[in-house]
Amino acid sequence: MKAWSIFLSVLLIAGMISCNTKAPQSQFYYPDNVLDYTANPVSAKDRTPLAFSDQGAWFAYGFPTISENYGGFSGPFLMTQENGVWSSPILCQLSLLDVNSNQVIDWSGFVSSQKSDACHLQQTFENELLKIEQILFFSSAHSAIIQTKITNMTDRKFDFQVMYTGESYLSSLSFSEDVDGLQISSDVSSAQGHILFWNEKISHSLISDTAYVVSLIPQELGAGKSTEFTISQSFIFPEYSWKEEKNQLAEQLKNVAKLLNTRTQEKQNQLQAIYHQLDSNFQSDPFKNLVAKTHLTLQNNWRIPAGSLKHSGLFPSYHYQWFHGFWAWDSWKHAVALARYDAALAKDQIRAMYDYMDEEGFIADCIYRDTTIEKHNYRNTKAPLSAWAVWKVFEQDGDMIFLEEMYPQLKKQHDWWYQNRDHDGDGLCEYGSTDGSLVAAKWESGMDNAVRFDDSQILQNSATAWSLDQESVDLNAYLYAEKGYIAQMAQKLQLANEEKLYKEEADKIKNQFQQFYDAESGWFYDTSIDGKEFIKVMGCEGWIPLWAELASSSQAEQVKNNMMKVEYFNTKVPLQTLSASHPKFKPEGGYWRGPVWLDQSYFGLVALKNYGYNTEALKLTKKLIYNAEGVFTKGASIRENYQPMTGKGLESESFSWSAAHYMLMMMKDQ
Repeated sequence: MKAWSIFLSVLLIAGMISCNTKAPQSQFYYPDNVLDYTANPVSAKDRTPLAFSDQGAWFAYGFPTISENYGGFSGPFLMTQENGVWSSPILCQLSLLDVNSNQVIDWSGFVSSQKSDACHLQQTFENELLKIEQILFFSSAHSAIIQTKITNMTDRKFDFQVMYTGESYLSSLSFSEDVDGLQISSDVSSAQGHILFWNEKISHSLISDTAYVVSLIPQELGAGKSTEFTISQSFIFPEYSWKEEKNQLAEQLKNVAKLLNTRTQEKQNQLQAIYHQLDSNFQSDPFKNLVAKTHLTLQNNWRIPAGSLKHSGLFPSYHYQWFHGFWAWDSWKHAVALARYDAALAKDQIRAMYDYMDEEGFIADCIYRDTTIEKHNYRNTKAPLSAWAVWKVFEQDGDMIFLEEMYPQLKKQHDWWYQNRDHDGDGLCEYGSTDGSLVAAKWESGMDNAVRFDDSQILQNSATAWSLDQESVDLNAYLYAEKGYIAQMAQKLQLANEEKLYKEEADKIKNQFQQFYDAESGWFYDTSIDGKEFIKVMGCEGWIPLWAELASSSQAEQVKNNMMKVEYFNTKVPLQTLSASHPKFKPEGGYWRGPVWLDQSYFGLVALKNYGYNTEALKLTKKLIYNAEGVFTKGASIRENYQPMTGKGLESESFSWSAAHYMLMMMKDQ
């Protein structure tokens, strides 16, 4: 039996290649076309299309829908250089020459169909003469496999010659001949590209710097018969071995069916792990489709170590050009969701940021693969949520070795806040910066332009540390929670004295924390640095004390009442960043002055559940899911934030922490 037949048989028996959405609920399925990968990029920097990747690859693909681009897959979209660019409309396009007529088959006469899941992209081109089926999947982080099956649909033989062609959008890319195929070099990236034609003899090739044609040996295809071709496309950084990758490809391609079955099994295991943790209110198929979308969003943003990134992790969004790096508090949030189905990746996401902790305990705000494109940001750090992330990962797999690895680093990072961000030494901290700039101090909160910082000033603590002139309620709630998590870690590690110390410190904060609560309005606010005046801006930071379980039951009730008021936070898409009643409320284009950010919404839901307001939390969760544009729609991507009054999707597409928190809010244990 030919390789293609084996390939299809194994997958059909497994019931996974088609990912049939009509499969019995008790069986695994991965719904087709959860994200729309239609991609006809018109230029290198076209940011319209979404793109599919897997295994942490730094390149991605889409589906062409115009006939001039038929014969392969769009792209690849290269994250190996610049801030992500399309290499070509289609860098490796299949063409067929009819030997008898000496005419190239016209793609405009073919009907195209396509589908995708987390494992692969699959497409079919068909007319009355030929049926051409192609499938693309990632064999590794460095290589994608494209398998092509050509079937003669007529009752006469077909003499033909296969040709592969490509032309780059990028003058920085150049083609050259290589053993078994082509090499692709870049003037602006250290990554090397390779296109290999496996088990096929090349008749001749024509190669220029930015274009190529490769022709294979002519073939005869009998009536009703099929034949198969396999090519690979690779982009590999110099810290990895191309020789080893090529040898691995040769071994893997001896059994393509087994290789793809490995990928589908990975996705089956991951998705089933998530499904088993869903709350009973979210176990129907439509919610499972949303779970698949969140999972696939995180997959498409996953990158292996390269350049200055020493561990694997997730971009906030591959789709937005300025988000091709790792951010600190994004990383903590990604890790909490990743731990539910891939603890190893969750741990590496955390390690990636701790690679950039200095001797004092400062962690960089964001880091990048190539600092000639973007510099690491050392001007500020981000809100302290890493102990929460480490504990949530530990809860999933109980890895004591990971806990022992992270514990001393967490302590150092936690203590850094009190040494560098407590201007008046009262045990309550402020957001700040390392360079004395006010803007970086606001960035440190993660809520860059939040209204609560409009009148802030900067105060110097030391030669390398500055604070805002206000103590922030969310920051100190996070630090209180961190003390609790570190104490639990100390207990697991049998460090009784340290456990006692952090519990005592947490108790001290709890006693001080009342300065942030305003009984008149029933809300928690930032205060002046002396704690005597409220900065009376009703924002999402006001429910973080409930997330950290710092509020009394009566305080929690008042906060809950405000969260449920339509005129405040119970908008069409609820739990936005600023009360809708505030005069500076800007629901669209306001960034942190009104739009809904899913991380803060998620913290609000957990806050309600912590105090027994489960009915209210469920109502708000369903509004967050049903009313946010595209979230429940097949094909549409999950956005960075949402307009609370209309539900319109805002800012970047395919946003990781939005996907992560949608996943988490549907789970029974949060």
